[in-house]
Amino acid sequence: MTSTTAIPLRHAARPGSAEEWVSIESPVTPIEAESVADRITRIQADLAELSAFYKVDTSPLRYSRFRSYYDDELSSLSQAPFETYTQDEKVDFILLKNYLSRARRTIELEKARDEEFAPLFEPFAADIRGWIEARMRVDQIDPQEAATSFHSLVDKVIKCESLASNNGAHRYSKAAGYRAVKMIAKLRDHLKEMYEFYSGYDPLWDWWMRQPYSELETALTSFTSTLNTAIVGIKPGDNDAIVGEPIGKEGLLAELEAEMMPYSPEELVRIAEKEYEWCESEMIRASQELGFGSNWRDALEHVKGLIEPPGSQPVFIKSLVDDGTNYVKNHDLVTIPRVAEEAIRMVMIPPRQQKVSPFFLGGPVLYVSYPTAEMAHADKMMSMRGNNRHFSKATAFHEMIPGHHLQLFIAERSKPHRQVFETPFYIEGWALYWELVFWARGDFFTSPEDRVGTLFWRMHRCARIIFSLKFHLGQMTPAECIDLLVNRVGHERATAEGEVRRSFNGEYGPLYQAGYLLGALQLWKLRNEVLERGLLKEKDFHDRILKANMMPIEILRALLLDQELQRNFESKWRFYGDI
Repeated sequence: MTSTTAIPLRHAARPGSAEEWVSIESPVTPIEAESVADRITRIQADLAELSAFYKVDTSPLRYSRFRSYYDDELSSLSQAPFETYTQDEKVDFILLKNYLSRARRTIELEKARDEEFAPLFEPFAADIRGWIEARMRVDQIDPQEAATSFHSLVDKVIKCESLASNNGAHRYSKAAGYRAVKMIAKLRDHLKEMYEFYSGYDPLWDWWMRQPYSELETALTSFTSTLNTAIVGIKPGDNDAIVGEPIGKEGLLAELEAEMMPYSPEELVRIAEKEYEWCESEMIRASQELGFGSNWRDALEHVKGLIEPPGSQPVFIKSLVDDGTNYVKNHDLVTIPRVAEEAIRMVMIPPRQQKVSPFFLGGPVLYVSYPTAEMAHADKMMSMRGNNRHFSKATAFHEMIPGHHLQLFIAERSKPHRQVFETPFYIEGWALYWELVFWARGDFFTSPEDRVGTLFWRMHRCARIIFSLKFHLGQMTPAECIDLLVNRVGHERATAEGEVRRSFNGEYGPLYQAGYLLGALQLWKLRNEVLERGLLKEKDFHDRILKANMMPIEILRALLLDQELQRNFESKWRFYGDI
């Protein structure tokens, strides 16, 4: 089949001006010509190419091209012979349809967020995008014309800077200012690439462009500083500020729909509060065994003091990884390929990165977070206390085997086309699920110190749901999120700041932090359904999850339970009941 799509006519417009459009017929692969798995692989490759070419965020051209691509693929997918598919093919179909629909919605939400800061941005950004896109098309660019344009853009940037500094904080939200700062940074990167593409190659380029480009770069740098100070509230030189972009309730509901989580944000917060109550009661029990009575925070401080001496952390962490691996092997809980076990590698997290990743991390590689000589004494102590012996025991297997390392190892080898459907409810849910399994078995977290260590992390995952959802609902500031981790979980302030910074300043999605415990609870509920009905043995259950690869847990449930699936699948699984 074919579809008519508006595509920019190359060389039709002067660089920097509005695009002229021409309608052409854009072929879409007929659904019967490829399997759903092959279609997923092709779409991944297509989107990688389109993202590399239409790379300018906020560009109407980018939005238009991606919207037309998603529309074409969704239209083609609607003609698929769904009823003839196997269960695995039906799962792939539903996952792909959900993926494309989510991407389509995301475009509209991003455009809406762009509109909030458009008066601060568009007067100069539109022309800059035009030049960048002309360079990407390799149009013939006249250096003198470009220099004239860049010179005039400086005045436009200065006017926008004046708008931001004069009462900008009352006109625009911090989130809008923060997004504008990020978009300007990306424009500057693209401008730098454009300038360097021609510099030294075109003999007239440097003669005409060196000064106008330098002036424009200086103006954009100054404007960024003004936005940070006047609207975002970041003081000059404060590189550790935490801001983030709250997406609001509408945005959260769209994300929850895409993650097949039929709960409201408020219901998920109540689930977290209920789970926190259970954790606190178990903390008190462990505290009493340690002689601290019901004051579990004193017991927690005692456990934090059980640190490893400087220089010993890497060997100690590796021993914990080996303990977790041997435990699941001895109890025959999951299949561990030899290569997955023998090829584990370790690196140290640099001091600067520890501000974002205050604890060790895992996956293909084990990343160890521990103080270095140049760190301040107080930071060293907080890091050592936050990575103490019993906290680390509760997470070493989470990060490696049977957690993320094993999970990602199998994902590369079994139905790898499904990795595009990565979701924190599967990724982080799987690793945290094993903390629930080890706790329930009763023979891994044997000492009260061990139980305090793992309960700290479970309380932390409850708090992650609360602070991340409330932040995006506009009910908590980053500072209040940090206080929550310190006061209700018992974090060191430095590690609490790192966790919140990682949540809001990094590349994590708005539901990522909620995915840990909620995904684990989904898997725990599914485990009970499968094992109690005798559908699979425990090891087979775990192996099936890994080999199915990444997807929302409700679809995984339908696959394992062999439930009837419809092409217009809607999420309905209330795994926690009504709250």
